[in-house]
Amino acid sequence: MDISTADLYDERGEALDSLPLQLQDAGGRAAFGGPVRTVRCHRDNALVKEVLASPGGGAVLVIDGGGSLESALVGDVIAASAVRNGWAGIIVHGAIRDRAAIGALPIGVKALGSNPRRSAKEGAGEVDVPVTIAGVTFRPGARVWADADGVLVER
Repeated sequence: MDISTADLYDERGEALDSLPLQLQDAGGRAAFGGPVRTVRCHRDNALVKEVLASPGGGAVLVIDGGGSLESALVGDVIAASAVRNGWAGIIVHGAIRDRAAIGALPIGVKALGSNPRRSAKEGAGEVDVPVTIAGVTFRPGARVWADADGVLVER
């Protein structure tokens, strides 16, 4: 990413929403951005795995896990699949696991926290629907930017 989120906000201001959550950086890239794709799921990462196993084309997957830290929605195997398939990053409103391994991968990952417990694999949830996290709506196709300062998305 060539521009910081702070500079981008100064430049574009009200055309952007700023996510007010203090997400933790976990991936090997602190700055990333791209078009939004979404998954809404609760403690079930089957759809996350399926989407990240498909061609990413530089997109960022925004996962609305409802803020649950009870089980991880992304681990090292899924994150490595995202790298192989050309995803720029993953933003998780929930937990991840395998932080050390994910930190060694060339992908941006932000999450609320971590938990070694795996999630269910039943496929419950929705793909490419608008998701609202902390009052900010992420619409499929909108542009998102993330760095050490936070997350911005087009309105």
